[in-house]
Amino acid sequence: MRYLTALALMCAALSSATAAKPNVIFIVADDLGYADLGVHGCKDIPTPHIDALAKNGVRCSNGYVSGPYCSPTRAGLITGRYQQRFGHEFNPGPAVSATIDLGLSLNETTLPQVFKSGGYRTGMVGKWHLGHAKQFLPTSRGFEEFYGFLGGANPYLNPPNILRGAEAIKETDYLTDAFTREAVAYIDRHKSEPFFLYLTYNAVHGPLQAPPKYLQRFEKIQPQGRRTYAAMLSALDDGIGLVMNKLKTENLFDNTLVCFISDNGGPENVNFSDNGPFRGQKASTWEGGIHIPYFLHWPNGLPKGAVYTQPVIQLDLFPTALAAAGVEAKTNKPIDGVNLLPFLNGENKAAPHDALYWRFGAQMAIRMGDWKLIKARGDAQAFNRSEVASAMGANLFNLKEDEGEKTDLAGSKPEKVKELQEVWNKWNATLEKPTWGQGGAKKGKAKNKEKDRKDLD
Repeated sequence: MRYLTALALMCAALSSATAAKPNVIFIVADDLGYADLGVHGCKDIPTPHIDALAKNGVRCSNGYVSGPYCSPTRAGLITGRYQQRFGHEFNPGPAVSATIDLGLSLNETTLPQVFKSGGYRTGMVGKWHLGHAKQFLPTSRGFEEFYGFLGGANPYLNPPNILRGAEAIKETDYLTDAFTREAVAYIDRHKSEPFFLYLTYNAVHGPLQAPPKYLQRFEKIQPQGRRTYAAMLSALDDGIGLVMNKLKTENLFDNTLVCFISDNGGPENVNFSDNGPFRGQKASTWEGGIHIPYFLHWPNGLPKGAVYTQPVIQLDLFPTALAAAGVEAKTNKPIDGVNLLPFLNGENKAAPHDALYWRFGAQMAIRMGDWKLIKARGDAQAFNRSEVASAMGANLFNLKEDEGEKTDLAGSKPEKVKELQEVWNKWNATLEKPTWGQGGAKKGKAKNKEKDRKDLD
């Protein structure tokens, strides 16, 4: 009897320990404009559910991504490393063949692989954009379950190219709604065990498509493109609300870490997004291309309603999520991300990073404290043209005083330009050449010169 009692107590303790592990959900929006959320001042598109993540969690007001383009950001997010370290500097191209050897380097350890080794269930719903060939599929890179598409863009109405695992299926729901449905179902299947869910909506990336039930909410918005964009964002917000409600229903809400970001800034002249107050847009290293909404929500582990102002980057979510879960970050390469938990909880008052870095072809940027040195395309070129001017000068800005990057201080502070350039050069020397794109494609492989594809990638 004593043996059975002791055994029962031990099993109960183990069950309690397992139950105490937080769930982790990464929610990634696609091409979302910084100013298109209510919490950032948007007036014409209500986003109550996304706003709630910020208002009831921690809003990182200086949140960045390591690339101004879809696939590079995802490569950095899922590895915790600057993607330029392993050649993933550009998108691998639109709808490449499954026989093409382009995708997330097989030498890199992914976040789902680490979570899986730590006893977590791992699932993905949404846009992958890290390779089409069998060895690059989500189910080959650590995810036990996958529902979504592999490329950079996909139609929303009667969506083609949808896979469950590696099997093509027919989908009839509006794609944003389908992703929400699958995410809720995933939570339902794994509500009794710790899970990592990678929920990567393709909203509000083009093509601009929305069904009447969302369009009718915005009959007064003009032009039509902005109206459709609003409908798409409203569907995304509704979906996030349903996911959060499912967590509440299953009593998982308080002990689930939810991280919300966009993969880059909005391509304003393509999908009618708004990156205000920032200059530039997707595909540029201006703030409008890399400064993104960045929220962490975890009632059991993070402050409520806090605003964190130090610069952070999406690479940080890799070690932060693992630290929250108590899973050792076993990887085969050193990671660049920083565990943000002690910083967000006020235990560490220092800045998480000495500097943040960007390289995107001939474009570059570095942020050290309030200072940013940048070489970027002009605003008109930022998305519609891939060619980079042959003689781009360096611009220097104090972002604390000039978040819109309007007043170039390079001429008056040459010593600061030299300092930042030298630090960036040292970082740049540690990087690989691009594996594909802008002259970096491997011989015999499909080339992608990052030509103008408008809303394809």
